[in-house]
Amino acid sequence: MRNKNCLFTSESVTEGHPDKVADQISDAILDAIFTQDPMGRVACETFVSMGLTLVGGQITTDCYVDIPGIVRQTIHDIGYTDPAYGFDHQTCAVLTNIEQQSPDIALGVDRQGAGDQGLMFGYATNETQELMPMPILLAHKLAKRLAEVRKEGLLSYLRPDGKTQVTVEYREGKPVRVDTVVIGAHHDPDVDVKKLKSDIIETVILPIIPEHLVDRKNVVYHINATGRFVIGGPMADTGLTGRKIIVDTYGGVGSHGGGCFSGKDPTKVDRSGSYMARYAAKNVVAAGLAERCEIQLGYCIGVTEPVSIMVDSQGTGTISDKKIEKLIREHFDFTPRGMIEHLKLKRPIFKKTAVYGHFGREEEDFTWEARDKVADLKKGL
Repeated sequence: MRNKNCLFTSESVTEGHPDKVADQISDAILDAIFTQDPMGRVACETFVSMGLTLVGGQITTDCYVDIPGIVRQTIHDIGYTDPAYGFDHQTCAVLTNIEQQSPDIALGVDRQGAGDQGLMFGYATNETQELMPMPILLAHKLAKRLAEVRKEGLLSYLRPDGKTQVTVEYREGKPVRVDTVVIGAHHDPDVDVKKLKSDIIETVILPIIPEHLVDRKNVVYHINATGRFVIGGPMADTGLTGRKIIVDTYGGVGSHGGGCFSGKDPTKVDRSGSYMARYAAKNVVAAGLAERCEIQLGYCIGVTEPVSIMVDSQGTGTISDKKIEKLIREHFDFTPRGMIEHLKLKRPIFKKTAVYGHFGREEEDFTWEARDKVADLKKGL
């Protein structure tokens, strides 16, 4: 937001949303392979529908993993354990269609080059402590809370699917209040709708939205706006890996290169490049070089160095964008090998990235959220 007065909206979804079921399955398979074979090559995609899970892709590894078992365990952990949901871990069919990585692609990766061409973006803003845009950060926290109250039994009538959405008012580019909160909560058929709405406000919304951002007289809550959300999850909608790329990143703030993350090992720069771009942008903002920073990386398959690096501080930089670019070129290694090694991306950490966003979660062991380059960037001034 370039000093705009506006309303801006971002959404998130719970772990039981069909697309997120697919993302978690794909990343659970990646984690299982990395646990045994950190050099494995994985490009794994998942399709879920009523009573069906289909896993396809290209995997090259020396180890064996029980893909149907991983699928069923992931579905169980999410909460689809009852056949009444139209999709559950015991009765759903699991089909696989896996091939090895194309040797033509492997040629470039084996030479430490990028695993594909493409463009990736990283973004950071000082409008929240996590250096994330406020609308997506709050939407993620609401979605996570919706799952917590279900799993903890606080709202035992909830089912796994759900969506959240937050609209924030900006004045002169700064967030000042929450205007609207939208929540879709998957539920049992016999729940009283009025009770559900009251429970969601009291146990989900109010504990998450900071009090200073809520004008009780003017805030709008839309909770299960159609009045009913009994049929949900893969029974209601198909789910596909990589279909929630805006949820996964910055909620529509900034740009997106189009590539998804889940199910991809870090030789795929869609994933590692996006993580590194966030890492660099976050350290730029944390160092006080800009209030907002967007970084674009461009890659060519088989080529080690990025073909382009672009910095846009959106007019908030304390130094020029060219100087920021020079500093990040000096202090960050954007080669595939450099990104993988510095961010320690050959670890089985990816299933937990597959829901509630890949960025802004400093409590997790996500190396790309570290601020350890701040001192180096300041020294270079």
